[in-house]
Amino acid sequence: MIKCLTFDLDDTLWDVSPVIKNMDLKLYQWLAENAPAYAEQFDIGNFSHLRSHVVTEFPKIAHSVTSIRLKCLEVGLSRAGYSPGRARQLSIEAFAVAIVARQQVTYFPHVWQVLDQLKAQGYIMGAISNGNADIHKVGLSKHFDFQFNAHQAGVEKPDPVIFKLMLEHLQLAPEQVIHIGDNPIADVLGAQQLGMATIWVNVLPQQWSHEFQADQQISCISDLPAAVANIVAEAD
Repeated sequence: MIKCLTFDLDDTLWDVSPVIKNMDLKLYQWLAENAPAYAEQFDIGNFSHLRSHVVTEFPKIAHSVTSIRLKCLEVGLSRAGYSPGRARQLSIEAFAVAIVARQQVTYFPHVWQVLDQLKAQGYIMGAISNGNADIHKVGLSKHFDFQFNAHQAGVEKPDPVIFKLMLEHLQLAPEQVIHIGDNPIADVLGAQQLGMATIWVNVLPQQWSHEFQADQQISCISDLPAAVANIVAEAD
């Protein structure tokens, strides 16, 4: 019997691209005012170069977008000429600005109506994400009962550890959970490896090029209740 629905967040409930662009802009504006040496030497595009460098040089933190962003800021500020201690302090202050902007999301159409409907059906619902959106700060507290992310878990999807943490927390078996997400590998394959049912959310159109298949797929969030119902019917 299906008891729980777990959701990815970025590109599943909202488009993350404009969120990151806004976050980078707010962050760069803060750096221009508070760490001018950085803005004098680097443009906003340097963030992506720093990320590539950090992921390569510090693979142990590659699972955590929070740790990556903090290290990027620290490295970038050091390159701009700030002392190690000052770079570290500025990176913490800058990240505090960035993480606020990170929570400013615009939901896909029908999300709220669908979450209301599924919650009313009695499902336990929560998030399993690789990103650092906070369910309490993006307005999901009413609908979601829990959240696990890669920073907390120490691994990112599709690593089974993050899914196992959720199952242990809820004391549920994999066959009692449906995982819902946009990423074929991180979400669909990751959950299927543990025996969870899956729904592929393809609101931002992408081609499926894998031998495995999700149990259901949708191209509009309004179709999610029907997809859940189909899996429930098959499970029964």
